[in-house]
Amino acid sequence: MRNRNGQMWFTKDGKRIQAHGGMILHHEGTFYWYGENKEGENALSKGGGRRVDFIGINCYSSKDLMDWQDEGMVLKATTNPESPLYKDNVVERPKVIFNEKTGKFVLWFHYDTDDYLTASCGVAIADKPTGPFVLQSIFTPNRKDSRDMTIFKDEEKAYLIHSSDFNKTLYIAELTDDYQNVSGVYTKIFVDQEREAPTMFKAGGNYYTVTSGCTGWEPNSALASWSPQLFAPHKLMDNPCEGPNYRKTFGGQPTYIFEHANTFYLMIDHWQPEELKNSGYSILPIERYGRKKRELRISWSDKPFGGKVTSLDDFNHEEEHKK
Repeated sequence: MRNRNGQMWFTKDGKRIQAHGGMILHHEGTFYWYGENKEGENALSKGGGRRVDFIGINCYSSKDLMDWQDEGMVLKATTNPESPLYKDNVVERPKVIFNEKTGKFVLWFHYDTDDYLTASCGVAIADKPTGPFVLQSIFTPNRKDSRDMTIFKDEEKAYLIHSSDFNKTLYIAELTDDYQNVSGVYTKIFVDQEREAPTMFKAGGNYYTVTSGCTGWEPNSALASWSPQLFAPHKLMDNPCEGPNYRKTFGGQPTYIFEHANTFYLMIDHWQPEELKNSGYSILPIERYGRKKRELRISWSDKPFGGKVTSLDDFNHEEEHKK
C-alpha cells in the first residue's frame, strides 16, 4: 500500500499507523516512529475541546523509512483512576531520546488532566527502543507550565523545548545528564509570540526552529527562526512553506524534525478534529538557502520525504529495470 503525504499512513501489513504528535528515532540501523494512539472515539474534554481518551503510545519500526512494522504500545493507559496514565488524562507529543551513558531510552511527553490545567511533563524509561517504558515522574519543568513540547539533542547535551506561560512563550530547558529531569538552566524565546508545536534542528552551526501558531486544531501559518547560539535570542523569519495551502502549513501542524542522509525532514500532523483517529501525516524535506543559508524552504509534495526516500522494494525494482 503506497503512503501519501496529507493522508493516513499504513504499515506494510495494511494496518493504520496511529503515531500522532510523535517523532522518528534512528538507532543501530533501525528507525522507530513513536506517537499517540488515537484509535478511539471522539469526546469532549472538561474544557469543551475535542479529544480521544488516552489509549497509549505506539511504536513502529522500519529499515528504510517507508515500510513500517507495528511494534505495539510501548506505554499503555491503565484502568486505575488514581494513576497518571488513566484514560481520562492527557498524554501527548511523545519524544524518545537514547542516553549513551546510561543505555536507557527516555520518553518525554506532555502530561495533563482533562481540563488542561495541570500542564506538566511526564518521563518514562526503557531498556529497549520497543519498550515497555516505565513511568518515572510527572512534574512541571523549572516550575513552569508545559504544554506542546519536543526534545532536542545537541551532541551529548539534551534540551526540553516547551510552550509555557499559557502558550505565550517558548522555553528551552537543559536536561540532566541522565535526560530524566531538567538541570535548572533554562531560557525563554519568542516572548508573547504565542508559538506552539515546537521543532528544532542544528545545521551549519546555527539553530533553527519551525513552530505553529496557537489556533487549536485549526491549521495556521508556520514560522521559522534561526540563532547562532541555542540560548541567544532567536530571530523569527517568514513562513518556510511553499506550495498549495502553504499559508496553513499544508493543512497540518509541525511535530518533529529529524535528519537522514544529510537532509532534515519536517514531520507534520494533519489533524481531523471531528474524528482524530483519521488524522494523517506528511514528512517533507527542509532546504536551507540564501547567501548564508539561513533561510528555510519546505516545499509540498504528496510523496513522503519529497520523493527523496524510496522503499527497499522500489529500489530493487529500479535496479532490476536498469538491468
